[in-house]
Amino acid sequence: MRILITNDDGARADGIKLLEEIARSMTDDVWIVAPEFDQSGVSHAISLHEPLRVHHEGDKRYFVRGTPADCVVLAVEHLMDRRPDLVLSGVNRGGNMADSIAYSGTVGAAMTALAVGVPAIALSQYFQSADIHWETARAYAKPLIERLLECRWPRPVAPNVNFPHRAPNEVAGIRVCRPGHGFIAGVRVEERVDVRGLSYHWLQFKRAAEEVDDPDCDINLLRSGHITITPLRADRHAEGDWQGFQAEFGDTLAVAPLPSLG
Repeated sequence: MRILITNDDGARADGIKLLEEIARSMTDDVWIVAPEFDQSGVSHAISLHEPLRVHHEGDKRYFVRGTPADCVVLAVEHLMDRRPDLVLSGVNRGGNMADSIAYSGTVGAAMTALAVGVPAIALSQYFQSADIHWETARAYAKPLIERLLECRWPRPVAPNVNFPHRAPNEVAGIRVCRPGHGFIAGVRVEERVDVRGLSYHWLQFKRAAEEVDDPDCDINLLRSGHITITPLRADRHAEGDWQGFQAEFGDTLAVAPLPSLG
């Protein structure tokens, strides 16, 4: 099996080193194509207006000055002599759950893999304090990846796996679940002034995890010590919603064109 590894924390991050260790215990054909620097929050973005600089750092190892999605596209369509059988993205430093999934570069890499026809899994290690339980991802990631491969999940779907802030022997179980809603309560904008008197801005999410009251969603299951798996699709439609929308609004939306303004 050929495995391609990427992430959004950067090519030198602790999580991708752990994921490489896990992948090499499964196969000797491992490729690493990852962002040279931290790309957290870039989602599915690809670089259309700037050239991509690729640094060859060793056998089957490349650092890219670009996004996680750039890395997947470059690897699959250009750098590799044949396509990978699986893309593993992570292990992210911090959870990728609920509303934040939409902004995750870790998840974005997995979604991009689906777009180019390669199965993918996103993996993240949730934490609630300065101590990160990397040993939990190390203990559970390999058997969970292998079980997912055995059960042959639907290929238009990427499993998004989050490991809880617990030691391995304290994990409460594994749950397939839906993403929560209401985790992001807004965005804080902080304006500062540089040494030349010019303003610049920092953006930071406002979190409201304590206000999410759905007991079966990823946030609350993670906080109760479960490993969560949220199946994600590359398309953005909500299954079943379009039929209801058509039934309620279809006739109303049948508008006539405006007369020519010329």
